[in-house]
Formats: sequence, C-alpha cells, structure tokens
Amino acid sequence: MSQITIKSEEEKKIIKSLSNRSDTEAQRIKRFLAMPDLSRTEGSPLKEIVDRAMQTKSLEGFDVVEVPEIVPTHILFDLFNMPEGHPARSPSDTYYVDNKNVLRTHDTVFWYYYLNDSVVKERIKNKETLGVVCYGKVYRKDEIDRSHMNVFHQFGGLLIAPDDVKTITPDDLKKALTEIAKSIFGNINFRFYDHNFPYTDPSFEMEAEINGRWIEMLGSGMARKSVLANFGLTGYHGWAFGFGLERLAMASMELPDIRLLWSQDERVKKQLKLGNKFKEVSKYPAITRDISFVVKNDFVPNNYFDLIRDLGGDLVEQVELLDKYENAEKFGKDKVSYTYRIVYRSNERTLTTEEIDPIQNKIYKQTAIQFGAELR
Repeated sequence: MSQITIKSEEEKKIIKSLSNRSDTEAQRIKRFLAMPDLSRTEGSPLKEIVDRAMQTKSLEGFDVVEVPEIVPTHILFDLFNMPEGHPARSPSDTYYVDNKNVLRTHDTVFWYYYLNDSVVKERIKNKETLGVVCYGKVYRKDEIDRSHMNVFHQFGGLLIAPDDVKTITPDDLKKALTEIAKSIFGNINFRFYDHNFPYTDPSFEMEAEINGRWIEMLGSGMARKSVLANFGLTGYHGWAFGFGLERLAMASMELPDIRLLWSQDERVKKQLKLGNKFKEVSKYPAITRDISFVVKNDFVPNNYFDLIRDLGGDLVEQVELLDKYENAEKFGKDKVSYTYRIVYRSNERTLTTEEIDPIQNKIYKQTAIQFGAELR
C-alpha cells in the first residue's frame, strides 16, 4: 500500500487569490476549506468507518490517494461523462471558485489524478493490477434540514486490471462490497439492484437493513472503459464504488441530526461510536422565525440557503418552504412570493430570542441586499 498525495499548483494559486478576496462567495469557500476533515479526525465515527473498511481483505494493499479539493470543471465533469448542461454543473448545485474551477462535488475525481500520477503510470506500463481508495470532504449546495449539509464526506474505491492478465466481474465487486458493509455494520442483510451512473456500467446500488429499515448504502459498478480512456488508459477494466460517510454513521447510531457529527460537546462526542444508539443529551427547544419576500423569478433557493448558513451557522436546524405563489397583478410581472420558516435549535444549549433576533435581522437585511427582495 502506498500513500499518494497529489499536489496541484493551480489549486495553490487559487487559494492564494481567495485570500485576497472579501466577497461573500470567497469568504464562504474559505470557511468550507478550513473545516476539519472528519474522515481523518481521531474519535470521529466517520474515521471509524474508514478504518473498518480499510481493514477488510477486499481492500488489503490498496493505495490511499489524496487529491485537490479545488478542481477544474473539465476534469470533474467533462471527463466523467457530465457534459455542458448536465444538472450537476449548475451553479445552483455546485460551488464555483471561478469560471473554470469548482469545489469537488464527488470523490470519483480521484480516478483522474491517480491514473495520471507518474509512479502509477509506470505500474500501468508494467501491466500491474491497481487498487486505490480516496476519502475526504466534498461540497454541494443543498437544502437545510437535519440530514443534509453542504460540506460532507465520501469514500471511494477503484480496482482495475489489464484485460489480458485478469478478469474482474460484477460478482467480485458485490463480494467486496458485502465484506466492507459487514465490517462497518456487522452481520446484517444487504441487497443490490441495478442503477445508472455516468462513470460505471453496469451499475448497482447497495442497500442495507439497519434498525428495521432499508437504507441506500452506496453506488457502484464496473468502470466505464470510455471514462478510463478519457484519462489515457486503455486495455484495463474493473470495478468502482463510492459512498457517503455521514449517511452510514447516522444510520448506525440512529443519529437524529447531522450537525451532531461536528459537535464539540463532550456529552455528544463520547456517544459517537458506530453501533451505539445515540441518546439525546437534552432536547433543547426550538426558536422559529418566518420570513416572506417577493423576488424575481430567477431566484435560486439553494443560493438563499447559503446566505442563511453564512449568518445562522450551525444554529439553523431546518429551513422549510411554507408558501410560494405568483400574482402579476399584486407583485408585478416575473415576480414570485416566498415564505420560509427558519428553525433555530442548538444541540448543546437553550437558545434565547436575544441571541436569535439579531441573526434573523441580518438575514432580513441581506435578503433584500443580495437578492433584491422586497420584504413583506
């Protein structure tokens, strides 16, 4: 097993330019990049999942690769069969650092960096079988509720071999995934069903029965030769998989709120062990505030959620759309009225109106400034 860290000079330049920017988007991206990687943080259940997976025979001897967090759209999207117009490329879903670079939205991007590493290229020339995993933070704009964050963690794996040296089959993939799943959850039930992904074919979803219900565990499949060819690799085949660490950790511990995975409260942290059913430290009361406004019909909710995250931080538990309607006579042409309910709740203490009202007032003010909204 080798530890491979891919350095990007372009990423260094972009990070340096970010340090000189004071706009809202730059401040947001700098904050995301500074957040800890929980898949490498001792005591985090996300690292516990990684450690358990890496101890399986199926991943024995696999390389571990770390790749840039800021990547060119050409690599992240074009080379992975997500051309112009693909929903994943939308600025409403993806954080663009500039016109050509984004925060990585999926960890499968490691295929490109790994297969283009000089040492790995030599191993390809020698027709070696290659096994590699990659894990860490990824970033996507998302709704705000108890099971979603816009900064989260993924774990991906790739096993490929020369066509004329070894045959790797879907059954080999399913056997490996079953072993990994059992290492994480123990001896529970699993099932596979056909799916569709841009970079594997055939593709499979895997579900696990946890605490009496089936949950989606991971996506997988046989690596598309057309995608491997995009990286200059031909004559190889094999399998790949990827899964979100938060989803599995929350299912294992019956964790009610994704924010708890980031908690520094010792009463919370000592409970965050895989298989340990989480017990509420205390159900602190929520404070709710509604906000209504009229905006142009090109308003993007995910961008608005980013504003709320910026100002409310981890005190915001959920943002719920209560009402949306158009009335040209009342609001004007191409205008839409929205009403959102913001639920504030701390997992560690009781919030006060004196603490929340200034935050809500800032959200009111910035809603008008950043989105040209007419507050109602």
